[in-house]
Amino acid sequence: MIFAQPEMFWLFLILPVMAWVHFFHEDRLNSDFHYPTLAHLKTAGKSMRIRFRHLPFVLRILGVALLITVLARPQLFDKEVKHNVEGIDIILCLDTSTSMAAEDLKPNRIEAAKKVAAEFVKGRASDRIGIVPFAAQSFTQCPLTTDYGVVVSLLEDLHMGMVEDGTAIGMALATALNRLRESEAKSKVVILLTDGQNNRGELDPVTAAHAATALGIRVYTVGVGTRGYAPYPVQTVFGKRYQNVPVNIDEDMLKEMAKLTGAKYFRATDERTLREIYREIDRMERTKVNVEEYRRVAEMYGPWLWGALLLLTLEVVLNLTVWRKLP
Repeated sequence: MIFAQPEMFWLFLILPVMAWVHFFHEDRLNSDFHYPTLAHLKTAGKSMRIRFRHLPFVLRILGVALLITVLARPQLFDKEVKHNVEGIDIILCLDTSTSMAAEDLKPNRIEAAKKVAAEFVKGRASDRIGIVPFAAQSFTQCPLTTDYGVVVSLLEDLHMGMVEDGTAIGMALATALNRLRESEAKSKVVILLTDGQNNRGELDPVTAAHAATALGIRVYTVGVGTRGYAPYPVQTVFGKRYQNVPVNIDEDMLKEMAKLTGAKYFRATDERTLREIYREIDRMERTKVNVEEYRRVAEMYGPWLWGALLLLTLEVVLNLTVWRKLP
């Protein structure tokens, strides 16, 4: 229940004024009687009319309170909300080649990429998400689904060595496009993350990007790795040692791929910038939700009005009968 004119409740302030006037007036009507002795009054007691002499006033107060509530216009409303959701289909295409073990991102590139991607997945709503890991070959680890718990679990299972080592960016994008080709979503997106250059596969990445354009699929490309050299762990007979390896990301190719599909290229040099990249993609690719609201309002003053009239009528009847004269 709501009240269309709640400001009317300020009228409740007149109730204490009515109470003060009532009791002040009663005190002025009291008279003094002098008795030679009070012994005969001790057993007299008070009549019912004396004990309940304030009942008509209480009825009046309650009746006025109900009238004020009527003026506030109590209403019941029935609300129906209809959501029209236009979901997005997203493929996370992640590089799992051995170069992702470099530790310029902490604890290393692949673990940082998995962590930030999982945060991105958890922040989505009504979108279908799939996973395509790649190295020299690519495969669909998770088909498009809205079961984000499954997606996050499969992201955690990603590791280097799942397939033969190498970086087949063009073939990876082709696998992602194949998953999205039959999609009927209004918006279709691939987020392709890599730390290297295309060195395997029969399909050129730019050619794959042209195919994405023809299918109406945007490809956001992310180059992950610091600039210059990155520490890379190497196992030796003396345990794990580090060697600095050059960071070679084909940024020109990744920029062209993104531009061809109407998307954007990003460079992530640490976990913070990688997280910001996913946040920016999240802002650019939000699910469209159209909300239509219908409200039906019913005036509910009737019971309050009848209650007020009943109480005020009862007060008048009592004042004209039982409390017409006080002893």
